[in-house]
Amino acid sequence: MLRRLSIIALTAALAASTVTPATAQGGKPVDHDKPLGAAYGALGANFNQNLDALDYRELRESHTGWVRGFFPMPATDEGDPAAHFAIRTITETAERGFDTILSLKFPYGGAHFPEPGSAAMAAELARLDKVLPAVLGKVDILTIGNEPFIESLPAERDERLNAFYETVARHVIDYRREHCGAGCRTTLYMGALNRLDLADRRTPAAERWMAFVRETPEIDGVDIHPHIPAPQNAQAFLDYILPRMRDDQTFLVTEFSLVWYWQRHLEDPVSDEFAGRYGFAPGTPVWQVIKAAIDEPFSRRQWDDFLASCPWFTSQAGFLRDQMRLYRGTGRLAVATYGFKQDDLMVKDFGPDKAPWLLNSVFAPYTVKSRGDGLSGRGYWLDDFRALQKR
Repeated sequence: MLRRLSIIALTAALAASTVTPATAQGGKPVDHDKPLGAAYGALGANFNQNLDALDYRELRESHTGWVRGFFPMPATDEGDPAAHFAIRTITETAERGFDTILSLKFPYGGAHFPEPGSAAMAAELARLDKVLPAVLGKVDILTIGNEPFIESLPAERDERLNAFYETVARHVIDYRREHCGAGCRTTLYMGALNRLDLADRRTPAAERWMAFVRETPEIDGVDIHPHIPAPQNAQAFLDYILPRMRDDQTFLVTEFSLVWYWQRHLEDPVSDEFAGRYGFAPGTPVWQVIKAAIDEPFSRRQWDDFLASCPWFTSQAGFLRDQMRLYRGTGRLAVATYGFKQDDLMVKDFGPDKAPWLLNSVFAPYTVKSRGDGLSGRGYWLDDFRALQKR
């Protein structure tokens, strides 16, 4: 899965670009010689649908060598998927020497899953046949699915979901074998499972999902997305997946956050001290302060002062460190990727009922003033993110 650049290849890569994993990680090359299925334990940058926001200078500043995003499969109908910004960016990033993860997103939240053998399924597999040549052998990890138990009709989160994703996975496996060979650089994971901390999400369909992962030799493991209301809830994800995997399998954590905890505090009043220093009325709720930062970005000092004035935030200041310790402590973590950069969807129509994803981000271009030359304002998590990079 992970390839080690030779000295010659590294020299060539540096000649092609000043931003490579060697520069991104302070001069030490990324380990590319891990065996297939390796529990590498890396921490990388997650861009979701916003790979077009990737800035190699910010990757270098964060010291990361891993990048993750997703590709929405319906975009295949709009033209050559290799030219789509998501695939173009992720493959260019791989060419620059970074390790990469691409999740294939199948958005069926507003439509029925096609049945295996149907014309609709044939059309979906035809889309795959356009996408796979553009990514196999180029990205390190291909995740089959993004959030299947969210991106589906609630009534179809049963065996119909399983049948669809199993059909897709087998098609990807067959295509990889036929066109990329036994030594194909790209490994396969199934993803991703959400809210396994809730008993009603540990359904028969989730059990079948894990059974398919375990019983399919070509699948290296499973992806999880622990967006949780309390740090301790992440343990339930591990307690669920690890006993249901083969001993040689690993897991991904391509998204994780405390977003549901943050949301509970949006209507808390900001501290009197912060309000007085920065001209807010006493008792101004947190969400209004965030909205003010969206409308006119704060200086980094003001943004830091705002977060530091919120006890509900500072009490979780070790979240990123603690979660990585938990995942790495299993000995089975392949890669985790954390929300790297605020995007426009996070700030659109911001109010007390909107999920505050923007509080998770390593870089904060929508709430902190730019540092100039197109560089985003730094978010709260940058120092910990950088410190957690493996050397």
